[in-house]
Amino acid sequence: MIYAMCFILFLIGLYGATCKKNIVKIILGLVVMEYAVNLFLVLQGWRKNGQAPILDGRTNLEEFAARAVDPVPQALVLTSIVIGLGILSLMVAIAIRLYERYGTFDVTEMKRLKG
Repeated sequence: MIYAMCFILFLIGLYGATCKKNIVKIILGLVVMEYAVNLFLVLQGWRKNGQAPILDGRTNLEEFAARAVDPVPQALVLTSIVIGLGILSLMVAIAIRLYERYGTFDVTEMKRLKG
């Protein structure tokens, strides 16, 4: 069920990115899509009654491997968040420049003003 919710969240972001005419709404749609993918990746590494992947000297390795949560998706999501922040700042900077040039965030107006 939770995976279906991730897919629905992704579809909401896809709708915002493809069907809206406002650049700010397009950017928000892309951000929602990114968060849906990040949530999906974290859920891939989640385990019911799992424990953090931290070893101490008293832990049995077989028991630990059976109960530990996979840290790789968490590391991928952390990297994805950092990359997404950089891309988001670039998209906002481009949107500001487009607003300064055309005076609107509407994509259809920008196409019409182009000539």
